[in-house]
Amino acid sequence: MTIARAGSLNGEEENLVEVRDLHFAYGSRQVLKGINLAIPRGKVVAILGVSGSGKTTLLRHVGGQLRPARGSVTFAGQVVHEQDNDALYAMRRKMGMMFQVSGLFSDLSVFDNIAYPMREHTDLPEDVIHDLVLMKLHAVGLRGAHALRTSELSGGMERRVALARAIALDPMLIMYDEPFAGLDPISLNTIANLIRRLNDALGLTSVVVTYDVSESLKVADYVYFIHDGVVVAEGEASAMSGSSDPFVHQFVHAEPDGPVAFQYPGRALADDLDLPPHHQD
Repeated sequence: MTIARAGSLNGEEENLVEVRDLHFAYGSRQVLKGINLAIPRGKVVAILGVSGSGKTTLLRHVGGQLRPARGSVTFAGQVVHEQDNDALYAMRRKMGMMFQVSGLFSDLSVFDNIAYPMREHTDLPEDVIHDLVLMKLHAVGLRGAHALRTSELSGGMERRVALARAIALDPMLIMYDEPFAGLDPISLNTIANLIRRLNDALGLTSVVVTYDVSESLKVADYVYFIHDGVVVAEGEASAMSGSSDPFVHQFVHAEPDGPVAFQYPGRALADDLDLPPHHQD
């Protein structure tokens, strides 16, 4: 598979999302320090990195929740942060989001959770919404659970309902924020297979943000590794397990020693503990 690089002449045609020299900070803490990546249409792209590396912050820029300090995010040929409220609202209707904590409405049934975006954003009659909701739930194997309350769902079922809601409006792009976190092995494998199957069956483009290497490499076409605010490695998912890149090798094989340090940068322990000089040796 050939991925068009951000800024290439044919990138606007082949890539649904392009991120160019993206910078962002929370106060004095720089989170994104010049991210460049491309999300090609119809593919599943995984963005991997340790907790706090800026993965979710990157997704928020794609959805227009944050404005970059420098650089840009382009979605379907439009620069996200240049859109006014109405245009951004219309753009977001083309995006689906599966949140890290599912984000389901606890006081609504499974059916009404899926129907909510349809009722909010369309003028479809209720009988059409009824059939569409059941179709979306059938796609994730939960049509028979449509009358349940969210409190009656297991963790894996809750995540599948969230996935059904993400595809409710037939978006062009679906973003998954840590879709595998906290799941048992069976549920985890089920969600991973659903991401791949729905992407291909519905002609979607998918971005999977996660720190789960093994599952993401199974379902993704292409992988970006983010560390310290930049892309440090990228390549075909099938080639990542055997990569000799130090960061990729450490991340894929979960090794304690490598470019990713265990300790957050700071002063020497003795300095923070105010130990006398003779105890600092």
